[in-house]
Amino acid sequence: MENNEERKKIFELFFDEEAKNFKTLDTGIGEEDFRETDIVETVNGNKYVMKICSNSFTFPEKIEMWQRTIEEYRKLGYYCPRIINARNGGFPTVEYKGHRCQVYAEEFSVYKAIEDRMESDSKMAAKYEDYEKAIWTMTAKVAAKQFDYTDYPSGYCLFDIFDQNDECDEVMENALEWKRYADTLSEKFRVQTDRIWKLWNDNRKALEKVYHELPTSVFQADLNATNLLIDDDYNFVGIYDFNLAGKDVFLNYLMRENFDEFEEEIELIFRALDIAKEFYTFSENEKKYALMIYRCLKPLWFIKIETLKSLKDNEEEIKKYLDKTEHYLTCDIDFRSHMEA
Repeated sequence: MENNEERKKIFELFFDEEAKNFKTLDTGIGEEDFRETDIVETVNGNKYVMKICSNSFTFPEKIEMWQRTIEEYRKLGYYCPRIINARNGGFPTVEYKGHRCQVYAEEFSVYKAIEDRMESDSKMAAKYEDYEKAIWTMTAKVAAKQFDYTDYPSGYCLFDIFDQNDECDEVMENALEWKRYADTLSEKFRVQTDRIWKLWNDNRKALEKVYHELPTSVFQADLNATNLLIDDDYNFVGIYDFNLAGKDVFLNYLMRENFDEFEEEIELIFRALDIAKEFYTFSENEKKYALMIYRCLKPLWFIKIETLKSLKDNEEEIKKYLDKTEHYLTCDIDFRSHMEA
């Protein structure tokens, strides 16, 4: 009850309605990332979303960028619940549950997320893949705008950090984890794992020199079934949850959002490129450097690490998987033909 009274006081910073019920979701990750999402129902029967956050990547300037990004997606015809300013026009900071918290509010979505519909609707058989064309059409349209109103990177940033507490970008973080695990394997694999590590590092260094030449835009940066919205007829209508949004290279974003094991993953990327090129013109540099981006992002990605770990002491299977990893760090993949108009 005490927390509800605190929540009511925070709610009053945004609305002149009286809050009646709170449905509270803990959406944070540990003490360094305290986040609480409250679904608030008022005595008038209206619903709103209130977000209370204490972390290094939620602050007024960043929220304003999310707000602008939402508006740009809406202009392209996609539904996104708007972020709501406090009654004084800003985004207040409050003391809450022992944290100094940034607070903002959102409209309650009039549509449900794909995952929510799958859980509650017995007729809902659709999966993320069924919305592939609609999702990549939307993303390609955003990419084509080449928005340049912020320098805040997206959560998928490469050669940059999203959170000031990060030591490196997530791609490097995963690669370092691959190296740590590879070093625990039998000595008989050491020459090959060192060779793989050198191939990966040499490619990353080469990519870093040219990465700034690639087109960027500002993306929502979290395309998953919990955030993708559909109407009652199962049509894709929009997206929410912009707290990873930011500026990014389109190819980095496209490849990062498509992941699986090697062969299946490449097919996902091919399909995304085929869809995107109908609405986006890939530059010559994008066609030229696509393979380098793939080699940087994918062979040592977390899914590949988990697969390698799952092989345990099966040396025959470990050798096969290392061979496959090395193959995809060196083979030619025809991304270009999927980017040509």
